[in-house]
Amino acid sequence: MLSKIIINDIIPFYMPLSTNLKQEIINKYATVKGDTGSPEVQIALLTTRIERLTDHLKEHGHDVHSRRGLLSMIAKRRRLVNFLGKVDGQRATEITKKVGLKA
Repeated sequence: MLSKIIINDIIPFYMPLSTNLKQEIINKYATVKGDTGSPEVQIALLTTRIERLTDHLKEHGHDVHSRRGLLSMIAKRRRLVNFLGKVDGQRATEITKKVGLKA
């Protein structure tokens, strides 16, 4: 997992991921050099955004608009993991372990 403390302290939840943070995630989860769109990278980026938004919703429980966005991101991540599982089950289990998802 990326350093959760740094992410939440520096960048507010509503700001997009900084270029440096996004590049760090891409470099960590890329399957080949120059890979920015593989399911692994997309799952890792979504997981980071989901963690930030989850922390926001712990403080602001009545923020229904952000909750709707969170549920949308979770559904998209689930679809990506399911797709990856159909294509290559081994890669799907590896990425779920790397980003800390339940199997």
